[in-house]
Amino acid sequence: MTTPEAEQSQSLSDAEEPVAEGAGSGEAAGPGEDAAEDGARPEERLERAVRAAEQALIEFEIAVETFRVEVENFSRLHHQKLGPMYTRLDELEAEIAETRAARTGDPEDIRRAQEARAQVMPMPGVEELFHGWLDSEEGLFPEAEAMLTDRPVRPPQRVRPSEEARKLFRELARKAHPDLAQDDGERKRREEFITRVNAAYARGDEAVLRELSAEWAAGPVPPERRPSRSEELYARLEWLSQRKEMLTLVARELEESAIGSMLRIASDDPDRLLDDIAEQLLAQVAQKEAELESLRG
Repeated sequence: MTTPEAEQSQSLSDAEEPVAEGAGSGEAAGPGEDAAEDGARPEERLERAVRAAEQALIEFEIAVETFRVEVENFSRLHHQKLGPMYTRLDELEAEIAETRAARTGDPEDIRRAQEARAQVMPMPGVEELFHGWLDSEEGLFPEAEAMLTDRPVRPPQRVRPSEEARKLFRELARKAHPDLAQDDGERKRREEFITRVNAAYARGDEAVLRELSAEWAAGPVPPERRPSRSEELYARLEWLSQRKEMLTLVARELEESAIGSMLRIASDDPDRLLDDIAEQLLAQVAQKEAELESLRG
């Protein structure tokens, strides 16, 4: 698995090279440069640099988004599959400590038993139960709505969406990215569309991604890029640079998180990592159960 920061390092550095070429100068091109470059106006060279930087940034955003989906899916599946095992281990640890304290009466054993019991997850209160489950714009999140209506929420099927889903997502992200919009109306249309694309990709829903691909192909064709003035292009480059810095921070946070670190360890097959952890936890549960039985026997 190539991390987002690794992908962006090369693509963005390549894209920034034309900017350093001195787009605002009117100097003649060197003898080794292409003939078309010789007659290019400074604004034209700068516009090419902007387009290259835009494409590099889009590729980086795609890398960050695909990694974010894997982190979120892994986190959710980790909780769903392994959460009960962690809870069982905590309960066994508490029961072992309590049994040992009851037998010895030692104050230190009693203290350890109290600490172990405190580690067992208690039933949440009403406020804790709903904390973070309400969206101010959309209302209840799917998980909260499912809980209240007794309908199961559809979890992601795997940590990493299929190769076909990844291919469709990348193609749509490149075609419909909001940063390619030329006006506010077009940007809004693209942002709403990309939101649907991201949601379908997070679920790994190939069918919906294909429908979205057909929908985009049938939609209005964005207007051709009009020549821009130097001031507008320089402002655009500044915005792209700021966006790159923000995405770099997001990527670093994802990669340095606990889940991100686990994904880097199992970059080839993150779904298999969940199975391996489950096997280890089951072995620990069996060991603790045997220890508790021995203490009680």
